[in-house]
Amino acid sequence: MLDKIIKLLMLTVSLLFCLNGSVFAADVIELNQLVENAEAMDGQTVTVTGEAIGEAMERGDHAWVNINDGTNAMGIWMPLDDAESIRVFGDYKHHGDQLQATGVFNRACAQHGGDVDIHSDSITVVTAGYAAAEAVPTLKIIFGLVLVCLASALGMIYLNVIKKK
Repeated sequence: MLDKIIKLLMLTVSLLFCLNGSVFAADVIELNQLVENAEAMDGQTVTVTGEAIGEAMERGDHAWVNINDGTNAMGIWMPLDDAESIRVFGDYKHHGDQLQATGVFNRACAQHGGDVDIHSDSITVVTAGYAAAEAVPTLKIIFGLVLVCLASALGMIYLNVIKKK
């Protein structure tokens, strides 16, 4: 009996090593790699990560969410419930939620007018977004003030020249 349990355990461990973790963790692919290898990747289930940008564009019970991973940007077609789990979208004043999306890549989606997209099976918010700290360099402030003073002085000179005429 103990031999059977040990053999079963050894078989299970061997099987796990043979699978090399592919059942448990999908390889994350860059969006630019998808675009560059679109023909080969068409119809494949892929996992991508990126910052949610813009806003969710609701379409009935689904929504479009654009993500940017630093190499490229792409639209993700997802259930509305998944889109509503995204709290912060990236823009000039915010860093958006970092998402991990797994779904089917389409290089020319027939359902969406031939667009490149991913139809998600699952969306996970990996890191919450936050407000971007905006710092204006001191040199720019000084330069701006100098230009305002210069423009004011030139305006005063111009008005004095017009009054003399």
